[in-house]
Amino acid sequence: MVLRNPRSDFVPGSYVFPGGGLENEDCLPEVESLCSGMDREGAVHILGDLSTAERALGIWVAGIRETFEEVGLMMACRNDGSIVSITTDEEVLRFREYRRALCEEILTFYDLLIEENLTLPVSRLHYFSRWITPELSPIRYDTRFFIAEAPASQEALHDGLELTKHLWVTPGEALERYWRGTFDMVVPTVITLEDLDGFSTVDEAIHTLQKRNIEAHCIKVEIDEKEGIVVYAPDGRIFKHEPPSVK
Repeated sequence: MVLRNPRSDFVPGSYVFPGGGLENEDCLPEVESLCSGMDREGAVHILGDLSTAERALGIWVAGIRETFEEVGLMMACRNDGSIVSITTDEEVLRFREYRRALCEEILTFYDLLIEENLTLPVSRLHYFSRWITPELSPIRYDTRFFIAEAPASQEALHDGLELTKHLWVTPGEALERYWRGTFDMVVPTVITLEDLDGFSTVDEAIHTLQKRNIEAHCIKVEIDEKEGIVVYAPDGRIFKHEPPSVK
């Protein structure tokens, strides 16, 4: 999980999962030609309601790209089908430079893939849930959550800009810290962790997903002068947060 910069416009100071927004580049044919394990039609079949097939598959590409940009984990394959390793000092420095160039828009994700002769194993990312930010929010997103096994031969590192900290944590421990008031999270993240806490392994979670009918969830938010921010979860629970002026 990663800690968002307290100066961020969206959920500042909260722990979230790595991720970001879909970009036009993610939907281009040249990028999609490097995807393996799923085509546009397959992506549309899973998501069901995207405006174009290109955007549907692009969401998987965006998930891989943003995870690399934010925490340096690259879900990509070499020619032999193995996940790319970033273990030697030279590899660490090389991919760190790629990451910097991506964030500064000097390099495109497609350029990186071509330079390293990589493909994107999009089928390794499994659709987990969908959340839409409440109408009251000044910044709104329609967010798709995916679950995947992390690359074994890579080390995560937050970007130091949008994110100021990162850590590996079990769902149960994150939830315990949240309820103790020492680990700030927004309600969709809390509910996602509660869902994940029911699984013992990544494989178990992925296997269960194959039987799941995923629907969009949207929380309701109200501002109360005495109670502060009141959040109504889809399951009917009420979460109360301190007013921003207090926090």
